[in-house]
Amino acid sequence: MKAWQRNGILLVALLAFGATRIPLEKSLGDELRKDGLAPQPLELGTRDKIGQTSSAVALGGLRTLVATFLNLRAFSFFQEQRWDDVSDTFEMIVDLAPRTRYYWETGSWHSAYNAASYYINNSNMPSLRRKEAWRVAIYRGRAFLERGIRNNPGDWSLLSTLGFMLTDANKFPAFRDADATFIAAADAYQKAVDTGNAPAYVNRAQFYALARAKGREREALALARALYADPKNRLPTLQVLLLVLEAHENPALDTAKLALELFGTPERALEALSGHWQRTRERFPVDGVAGALGSLEKMLAVPPEKSVLNKPLQLPNGPDQWFAK
Repeated sequence: MKAWQRNGILLVALLAFGATRIPLEKSLGDELRKDGLAPQPLELGTRDKIGQTSSAVALGGLRTLVATFLNLRAFSFFQEQRWDDVSDTFEMIVDLAPRTRYYWETGSWHSAYNAASYYINNSNMPSLRRKEAWRVAIYRGRAFLERGIRNNPGDWSLLSTLGFMLTDANKFPAFRDADATFIAAADAYQKAVDTGNAPAYVNRAQFYALARAKGREREALALARALYADPKNRLPTLQVLLLVLEAHENPALDTAKLALELFGTPERALEALSGHWQRTRERFPVDGVAGALGSLEKMLAVPPEKSVLNKPLQLPNGPDQWFAK
């Protein structure tokens, strides 16, 4: 056989081997990426934005190093209050390190908290523009966090962080349907609990969110009873909400008697219920609380001028006040 024939056969064999190997390697790569054992390929837009040198380093397997440097750049943008640049930089960061919880939580925090607070206090912008920018920043922070959850579905902390954002009295007014927002928060907390890794307070936080959603009182009451069965959960907020939901279920309930059963003494019951009565910004239900307060104050001989029921309630401070002018 002549040399050129041998070379031709060898070339054909190599091409055939390569053609067979490519789909196998692609299938293996897809499986590794699906299981989180290999990173997703960099998007072309990300390669262009991070620059040729950083792109080469990232493609060389040092994505986390590039992400670290970009995080420093984002911090510089944050100090300069360049919110769009902060957001764009974190978009690149999570493309490089999608499994790192810190980047998702920090990027979301910069939008929903830092940028949103900036627009509340920036007096150089017209009030309507500030209000819309505030709302957009919170929506952006929520969307970024929800994308982080989709990339890390078993991460209880990301789910809990979403629940916290949606029940924050400074944030949930940005979403026009409060009940839907509280239900979404309860759902996020429930998914965090379902991972099996969340601490006990997450289960209570789920209940606090659900208790504020109109139409879900019976479900919230069942959860309250289950949580109260564990003495570790018998904290004032949970105890008061248990009373409130029992009163909602049974309007004829003697709430003062139940308050004494829950708190042990009329003094402790009055303190807990008074605090709850005044928590207007958080939109907790108050069924039966006024009746219980009246009975407890009478029991303790509280003069009318010192009654918590005669004190003006703090108006729910929110966007209507923040952006009034």
